[in-house]
This record gives sequence, C-alpha cells and structure tokens, in this order.
Amino acid sequence: MRKKVVAGNWKMNMTPSDGAKFAAELAPKLNTDNAEAVFCVPYTDIAAVAEAIKETNVGLGAQNLHYEDKGAFTGEITAAMLMELGVRYVIIGHSERREYYAETDEAVNKKLKKALEAGLTPIVCVGESLIQREQNITADWLRMQVRIAFLGIPAEAVPKTVIAYEPIWAIGTGKVATNEQAQEACAVIRQLLTELYGKETAEATRILYGGSVNADNAKALFAMDDIDGGLVGGASIKPEFEKIVNGY
Repeated sequence: MRKKVVAGNWKMNMTPSDGAKFAAELAPKLNTDNAEAVFCVPYTDIAAVAEAIKETNVGLGAQNLHYEDKGAFTGEITAAMLMELGVRYVIIGHSERREYYAETDEAVNKKLKKALEAGLTPIVCVGESLIQREQNITADWLRMQVRIAFLGIPAEAVPKTVIAYEPIWAIGTGKVATNEQAQEACAVIRQLLTELYGKETAEATRILYGGSVNADNAKALFAMDDIDGGLVGGASIKPEFEKIVNGY
C-alpha cells in the first residue's frame, strides 16, 4: 500500500517570518497518518520553517538543488547544504525551472542522482504543454522525460523517489486535468516503470498529480488508482492545504 504524499510548493512566496508563522499554525492540524505532508519552501525560509515544524511530522522540502557538491556556481545550493538544514525532500525539474531557466532533461537526471546519493527524497516533475496534448503526444512526451530522468538509476532506488505529473497547461491557470486525464497520464508513467524496472518496483513508487490542485478537487483526484497524492501550488500557502492533506 503506497502512502499518499501531499507536497506544497510555496514557489517564490513567504518571507521567513511569514513562512514560519504559517507553518507553525498549519502543521499541527495536518493528519500525517495516511499521507506524508511536506512544505517545499524558498531557500531563505528553510531554517525558520524547520524550527516551526520540528515538533510535528510534517516534512521539509526545497524547490531545487545543484548537481555538484561545491564550486563556482553563484546563486546555487548543494544537497549537503539542504540536508544540514533539515531538508529531506527536493523538487527537481519543475516546469517553471525548465521554461524560465532552460533546465534540461539531462540536468534533471544529474540532480536526481545527486539527491538520491545525499539521502534526499526527490520529487521529479514531468508534464506536457497544451500543444503537445492537442497533438496527442502526451504519452510519448512523458515516457521520454521519465526515461531520461531515470537514466542510470538502479531499480532499488526508484521507490525512494516520487514522480509528479504536472500538465503544464494546468499549472497556475485554474484549469485542471479531469480525473480520467490525470489517471491516464499517471498510468502511462507507471507502465513505463514496469517496463524499465518490473512490476514490483513500479507498484512501490509514488506518482503524484499537480496542476491547480485545491480542496474541491483533491479528494477525487487522489482516489484514482495510479495517483498517490499531489504536488500543490497556490493552495499550499492557504489554509485549505489542511483540507487537501486531511482528505475532506
């Protein structure tokens, strides 16, 4: 039985003081018996939020990392830096990183390897644009992204990862894939994992849906056979995140 994961991607929101206040108020209300709850916060908020949630079972996540251990990479951050601050999850390959900062599938693969090496739980994002969906190449696109992201990743490491399917056309737009569209895409990903690693590994790996998830649609989405929770954007910095995690 795969335990659900509900990860909130705060994106570039919340100062450290705002983030700590929000996390301290919300974290104790989250029921983590049936779902892992995670706050993926800006780098500047990590220390403050870590302190705010230290007496809870809520996990702390970052929104990116570099694939090198150190060096002349101004503005970047390493896996070791994150781990020392208490981070245990990290988002990799979010569509905004790919679109605005030219992050490639090859870079996602390097970051995934580094996250696993450090003991972080990577949340690897994949998803298609509107034109790709309209051209009926969603399945091909997802299979390509996952294949490259997991190149060189051994079978035993795959269940230590989380894959987030995020249709780009549904991120921050208010549009949501139907339950059936989301299920179909997540099933494509699980089928590919079966082909690459075998059924047991595929069945043990969590696959999330992301893209305008909110308190009104989360329960039905998360009930689909191959959807094991969500990567939540805008709603993750609102009180409704409690309803999404707690399932009502």
